[in-house]
Amino acid sequence: MDISEEMEVEEGNSIPNSNTFKRFGLKNSIQTNFGDEYVFQIVPKDDWTAMAVSLSTNAVKLYSPPTGQYLGEFKGHTSVVNEISFTGPSAPHVLYSSSSDGTLRAWDTRSLQQVSSISAGPSQEVFSFSFGGADNNLLTAGCKSQIFFWDWRTKKQVANLEESHMDDVTQVHFVPGHQNKLVSASVDGLMCLFDTSGNINDDDHLVSVFNVGTSIGKVGFLGELNQKLWCLTHIETVSVWDWNDARNEANFEDARALASDSWTLDHVDYFVDCHYSAEEDRLWVIGGTNAGTFGYFPVNYRKAKVIGSPEAVFEGGHAGVVRSVVPVSSIPGRTMQGQAVFGWTGGEDGRLCCWSSDESTDMNQSWMSSTLVSKSPKTQRKTRHSPY
Repeated sequence: MDISEEMEVEEGNSIPNSNTFKRFGLKNSIQTNFGDEYVFQIVPKDDWTAMAVSLSTNAVKLYSPPTGQYLGEFKGHTSVVNEISFTGPSAPHVLYSSSSDGTLRAWDTRSLQQVSSISAGPSQEVFSFSFGGADNNLLTAGCKSQIFFWDWRTKKQVANLEESHMDDVTQVHFVPGHQNKLVSASVDGLMCLFDTSGNINDDDHLVSVFNVGTSIGKVGFLGELNQKLWCLTHIETVSVWDWNDARNEANFEDARALASDSWTLDHVDYFVDCHYSAEEDRLWVIGGTNAGTFGYFPVNYRKAKVIGSPEAVFEGGHAGVVRSVVPVSSIPGRTMQGQAVFGWTGGEDGRLCCWSSDESTDMNQSWMSSTLVSKSPKTQRKTRHSPY
């Protein structure tokens, strides 16, 4: 493991702000390879005892978040691994993956062996998957213009939707708290809402269609009862929708320009993801530069319809495009090795970076809102800082 060198720290200037800011820095980083492999996605187990990392070598590696220790590797996919997840009907030690080789696979993180596999067909690519349904055993997969459904217990296909999308289905997600509601998104610019109860078909189970107008990369949920959707497109636009009322609430076609204008660093070249805090009912879009710096930009999708100045800026860890940002904030007060850890990031430079909210001044320092960071009891002081 490569431990990052100490870096010079610059103090931030205080300006009036309603948020509490804490400083944090690059705790350590891991070089995952000796070549040019990318880090595509990072997903942690619920208890953060392990995290899985998908790479451009078609392999998935397992690491220990507290130490960065390499635990092993899952090999079997013969093409790009498009999505990985620990969320499913099996035991918590099972990791699921989908690939452009047309398969969905389940892996035991203890033995590092494949324990199950489902094929969507030799000519298919599986871009996304999700478990849901009344008993959480309904597995759905987004493929080439089709959405497949299987019963995970029997591994038998129970439905195939062929008419709802015209191009690659990049996202499928069962709505949290609404186990029979499924949202899909596609390169064709459409998001679809389905009711998956009963015998699933295109005619009777398509509830709503949302026309985003351009190829969709990622979607996620926000709001009370998860009744709203955020949407990121491949041309870096951001929009927010109410899927229950079939209504567009905000559309930021110039999102990248708005984010770029709100900080003094390089132009925002891309968006990595969105992060929603249910505790504060706030949404951030995560924007980055090709040089590896990225920030959390608050999205006001209600009255003002603005993207504000970043409330967290991460600099000095990555030297290329950031592909995955995984905060630990879902576990309040979690600490690792005596230091409060924000989370892990991975990118096209083949590095895994761990970012710490420790108060020490000998690390690459930045500022971040307390709502985005997991704090140790010793560092819960009330302070007010600004990123700039």
